[in-house]
Amino acid sequence: MNFIRKFYYGDIPEDKAGGNIVSKDSKTDWPLWEVFIRSKQGLDHKHAGSLHAADAQMAIENARDVYTRRMEGESIWVVESKYIIASNPDEAGELYEPAKDKIYRHPTFYNLPDEVNHM
Repeated sequence: MNFIRKFYYGDIPEDKAGGNIVSKDSKTDWPLWEVFIRSKQGLDHKHAGSLHAADAQMAIENARDVYTRRMEGESIWVVESKYIIASNPDEAGELYEPAKDKIYRHPTFYNLPDEVNHM
């Protein structure tokens, strides 16, 4: 019996024997995407989690389905994880050392008016 199988976002194709065509060791695995959501009450995007998707459009649609099921999101950002560069926590002392001699940057030197919120 031959039939055409439709694949939907999130489906993993199977071979005729029922095994997955795409394995964890395969180079055709979907890339990992980091998801950032801005809530309706929020001013900034916050990291919500990660997911696998074939492309950016699929990542946004999957992020909507997974992380904003209760209409809590206003905006979604997705970034392919391989493009995120992070500092090494073990090298934090070296990284932040130049800022220690710039005491004028510390907020203790500034008086903010009461009208200024969100700082």
